[in-house]
Amino acid sequence: MNILGIIPARYGSSRLQGKPLMDIAGKTMIERVYEQARKALTNVVVATDDHRIEKAVMEFGGEVIMTGEHNTGTNRCLEAMEKWILTKKDEPDIVINIQGDEPLLNPEQIVQLSACFDDPRVEMSSLVIPVKEAGELTENTGVFVVLDHNRDALYFSRSVIPFLRDHPKERWADHHTFYRHLGMYGFTQNALREFSALSQTSLERAESLEQNRWLENGRKIRLGITHSQSVAVDTAEDLEKVRQMLGGQ
Repeated sequence: MNILGIIPARYGSSRLQGKPLMDIAGKTMIERVYEQARKALTNVVVATDDHRIEKAVMEFGGEVIMTGEHNTGTNRCLEAMEKWILTKKDEPDIVINIQGDEPLLNPEQIVQLSACFDDPRVEMSSLVIPVKEAGELTENTGVFVVLDHNRDALYFSRSVIPFLRDHPKERWADHHTFYRHLGMYGFTQNALREFSALSQTSLERAESLEQNRWLENGRKIRLGITHSQSVAVDTAEDLEKVRQMLGGQ
C-alpha cells in the first residue's frame, strides 16, 4: 500500500499557544512527531496555515504543505492530500492523520493502524487501548468506545461506556474490557473526501467528536488495538512532563 502520513499543525491553541514550536530537549515538538512518523512511513508531510511552522519544518528538512484555515484537522488533511497528489503526481491508497501534539508517538501504532486496511472492506480506521486501571474509569477522562465482533466501532463517547449496571464503578474494570480511543485516523482517499463533505450530525455535536459523524451516516470505523500508551501535550504541565521524559536524549 502507498501510505501518506499527514500531521495537521496549527499555531493557535486555547491552552498552549504555539505548541508545535515548543522546545523539547533541543527539538521542536513538530520535529519530534515528524521523526517518529518517518520511522514507520516513507511519505510524511506537515499541513499548516502558519508560516512560522512552515519555516521550522523546512529548517529541519521536513516536507510541509501550506493550507487554508480549517476548523478540523480532517479538513486540513483533505486539502493537504489534494495538494500532495497535484504536486507529487502520487496517489496514496491510504492517508493517515497523525496528531501533531504527541512527541512520544510510537511508530508501531502507525503500523497497527495501517494493518486495518489489509481488509479491503475498511474505509476508515483508528486505534484504541484497553483500560487497565480502575482509576481511568472513575476519573472519566478521555474518549471511550464500544466495539462489535469485527472490531468496528459502535459508538464513541466522553462518558465511560458501556455502563455496568450490576457492579460498582470502581470494580468495572474487573468485569469488562473497556477501550479508550487514541486520536489517530486512517482513511482511503475516497473516505477522506466523503467524510469531509458530510454535514455535522447531532451525535457529533453532542459529544464534540467528529468521528461520530461517520457512524451516524451508517459507515464503519475499524479499530486497531494497541498496548502502547500515548502522551498528548495539551497543557504546560503536559509539556514539562514530556520534557523530563526526553531530557536524557
